[in-house]
Amino acid sequence: MPASLNDPVYRHRTVQVLVDAALVGLAYFLAYLLRFDQGIPGRYRELLGATIAFVIVGKVAIFAAFGLYQKWWRYVGLRDFETIIKAVVVASLVMVGVLFVWSPTDNSLPRSIAVMDLLLTAALIGGVRLVVRSVLERPPRGSVLAKGREILIVGAGEAGQLVSREMQRSPELRQTPIGFIDDDPRKRGMRIHGLKVLGTTSKMERLLDDVEPDEVIIAIPSAPGVLREKVVRACRERDIPVRTLPGVFELISGSVNLMRQVREVRVEDVLGRDPVPFEIERAGAWLRDRTVLVTGAGGSIGSELCRQIARVRPRVLVMLDHAEDNLFEIERELLHDRHFTGCESILADCKEPDRMKEVMRRFRPEVVFHAAAYKHVSLTEDNPLEAVRNNAIGTKVCAAAAAEAGAGIFLLVSTDKAVKPATALGASKAMAEWIVEALGHRYPTTTFCCVRFGNVLGSSGSVVPLFRRQIEQGGPVTITHPDMERYFMTVPEAVQLIIRAGNLAHGGEVFVLEMGDQVRIIDLARNMIRLSGQEVDRDIPIEIIGPRPGEKLREELFNESETPMATDVDRIMKADRAPLDPDWVEGVIERVERLVEQGDETFLAQHVAELASTVHATAANDLSALAK
Repeated sequence: MPASLNDPVYRHRTVQVLVDAALVGLAYFLAYLLRFDQGIPGRYRELLGATIAFVIVGKVAIFAAFGLYQKWWRYVGLRDFETIIKAVVVASLVMVGVLFVWSPTDNSLPRSIAVMDLLLTAALIGGVRLVVRSVLERPPRGSVLAKGREILIVGAGEAGQLVSREMQRSPELRQTPIGFIDDDPRKRGMRIHGLKVLGTTSKMERLLDDVEPDEVIIAIPSAPGVLREKVVRACRERDIPVRTLPGVFELISGSVNLMRQVREVRVEDVLGRDPVPFEIERAGAWLRDRTVLVTGAGGSIGSELCRQIARVRPRVLVMLDHAEDNLFEIERELLHDRHFTGCESILADCKEPDRMKEVMRRFRPEVVFHAAAYKHVSLTEDNPLEAVRNNAIGTKVCAAAAAEAGAGIFLLVSTDKAVKPATALGASKAMAEWIVEALGHRYPTTTFCCVRFGNVLGSSGSVVPLFRRQIEQGGPVTITHPDMERYFMTVPEAVQLIIRAGNLAHGGEVFVLEMGDQVRIIDLARNMIRLSGQEVDRDIPIEIIGPRPGEKLREELFNESETPMATDVDRIMKADRAPLDPDWVEGVIERVERLVEQGDETFLAQHVAELASTVHATAANDLSALAK
């Protein structure tokens, strides 16, 4: 037997052709039968018998020429039905023309039969495809074809409809959508792709009890955390698994297979804050065809900067880091996964002046994003000398080298811990902000600015990875204080706003990202425990261990001497403050550098912390007194 006969596609097309042939013959016979109420006259019975084989073969051949057998019937869509109508019309016209030439006299085909044949053929050929698609996509509940998990979809918008269609068209998923939940009052009671909009999320508990789905999928990529948290809570109380479509950042950067993108609900999904709209092509357009350098390119913020900058296609993206493994990972991701070949990977330490000058002179970057920094509070508190050397002095070295090489923009990635600093980390970042401002006076052709923001979820310095590990180990989850609160934002959201802020800079600005409300750390821990399918205290205990040295209960985004001001971009503010005396800043940094060279960690930590906390409580015109 030829190999093609064993081919499933060949067999499937053969079945389609045979079914269509039977339907064409049936339509032709019914056209005669309906035309003559008292039975088909003898001469027309002879015409039917003499021409039916020709009609079947001719029409099926024309259907094949129109491509009707190149798609499985379960995937037939609106455009395919348009093609079917065209094929039927052409086939009927050809049939009439040939039969007229064949028997132009008394035995010619009546026009009424030709019209009825056209209509019946279109109804049967299109109808059988519609029935097959409907049965396979939406089999009756309880039928053999409907076996699989029954899915309730939250969100009847574009994303929800895509999810339902993907399930309906892919029986191998073993998932059957049974309805939508949507808060849009205009959709209430409507049927969308055969599925009813059952109600709103305000009635979530009752709907879950009535429908009893096997699983719930949140199909609203831009859904606020409050809505996600409501759905998750109602489902967890009933032991119903709940998954979600990722946010717009993940959707755009991930695979195109929508159902593979559906994932478990994460803690960032239920923080109760509105996500930042993803529009990096517009936000980062100013970087296109420019040479951009990112320090700390292997870190959490630095690597995401590289991903988003690569999307807008700079001329060259220089990725600089002193951690070999991290740099290798982001390089491999951009080259092999994202197919961006315009990147250069540089192993270098921002604290080394000669090396930084060499790199800057070699690439002559037009824009520099300085994301290299130590950011673990406990480690930097135990190693204040290295914190200051890396975060403050390293910033001075890198910024000066960039300016001397002709960089147009230098942007420092800062932190809310630089506000009223109480730790070595905060003090070192506060000094980095002063340095950037002071260098703006020394190098007026370079635009210097800072972007300050709070915690980012999932970064190496975030509590989220720590809590996740503790939960996986069975607990306890450790909290320093029950009233501890922090700002949170996802890494992709923060990075997009950093890039946008760079395009707003004119020189000397401290931009501050609007982070929403602060989140209680204990609530974050409870959410993570519940999202893991376990209960607080019953399965995973929470333990209060006490604050660490210098740790504040609440972080702040502005110093007392700073006034928040709006910018032209939503979610980006500016700290308006009196300018620092650049000579005073240079004097302070020189003294700090001497202390670092002497290696006196105790005196350095005390001096820097006192200096950082005092500067923001002193008027700008009195700063010169501090240098004495």
